[in-house]
Amino acid sequence: MTQPTLHPAPLLTTDDELRALVDVLASEQVIALDTESNSLHAYQGRVCLVQISTRSQDYIVDPVAIKQMEPLGQILADERIEKVFHACEYDILCLKRDYGFEINNLFDTLYAARVIDGKMWGLGDLLQTHYGIKPDKRHQLDDWGKRPLPPDSLLYAQMDTHYLLPLYDHYTAQLAARDALEELRALFHDISRIDPKDQAFDPEGYWKLVKPDELDKRALAVLAELYALRDQIAQELDTPPYKAIDNRTLVRMAAQPPRNRRDLQAMRGLRAEMARHYADDILDAVERGLSAPPPRPPRPPRVDRTLTDRYTLLHNWRKERAIARGLESNMVVSKHTLWQIAERVPTTMEELAQIDGMTPWRMATYGCEILRLLHRKSPPC
Repeated sequence: MTQPTLHPAPLLTTDDELRALVDVLASEQVIALDTESNSLHAYQGRVCLVQISTRSQDYIVDPVAIKQMEPLGQILADERIEKVFHACEYDILCLKRDYGFEINNLFDTLYAARVIDGKMWGLGDLLQTHYGIKPDKRHQLDDWGKRPLPPDSLLYAQMDTHYLLPLYDHYTAQLAARDALEELRALFHDISRIDPKDQAFDPEGYWKLVKPDELDKRALAVLAELYALRDQIAQELDTPPYKAIDNRTLVRMAAQPPRNRRDLQAMRGLRAEMARHYADDILDAVERGLSAPPPRPPRPPRVDRTLTDRYTLLHNWRKERAIARGLESNMVVSKHTLWQIAERVPTTMEELAQIDGMTPWRMATYGCEILRLLHRKSPPC
């Protein structure tokens, strides 16, 4: 395997440089994109680099330095320009979360490789297979929020988009030959509509750390206090909560509450510097939990049984369809679209076509099946 000899991509760090790039991109028909975030190193991750490639030039945009990223949003929303990613879901979520961007006209080489090659290839696998290049995976753990970034990190980031357009050409030709391009474009439409999750701290989130009946009520009260304290510590240190105190150690501390500094120092999984610097805070949280009333489990939302039965029927149909075709289920129809169908219960092809995600290809392929499934009779297709 060889390492690439790429000319270093220009690093854009000013608003004027970004606007000039946007002027260049506006005349392109297809561009490649990727992002790097610092979620492994910060309490709340943010987009720290945006890599962009045209057919003639690579660019690296520095959102940490640039004050106004809005011009890039014009390119991402432009239906005329196709945006090529590899494994784009996380990139899309981050761009929407940080900037509220709308992203239209996607293409993802991950899913294209799945259809053509039968595997969910990582980008490193594709680069080795097609170009004999082996990226240095150690850079996957880089702190992309640090400045300045070393040249080898920037080269690694550049490689994430440099080869995507040749891969796009390869796979679009293969997909067109198999008459599978429109089906994948339906999936890419679904991906472009995913929404970022609320990142606000959930004080009830500790219930997800334990199995039913794993802890008694007293231990659960201690866990609630420690869970809230961990979030405060993580914010103070600007680190992901699991790096402050991991989940298993948090549960262990709730099950066997430390009562003094010696207990803390002996606690398996608790880092020495955490036991030393936050001893008083941890012990106070334990005492509050031990004296608190037992917490009540969160109430599950009320369920419309008819609706859930209808969704289950559609979900099972999707699974069977995917297995029969050798696909992932989300490549048939998204869960979001299934929920809309279950809620609105369309009775005609016209009504079904109004549901987001029911693209012309899906209507032609699955429309009659879905209506027949919902109404147990042959619809007027």
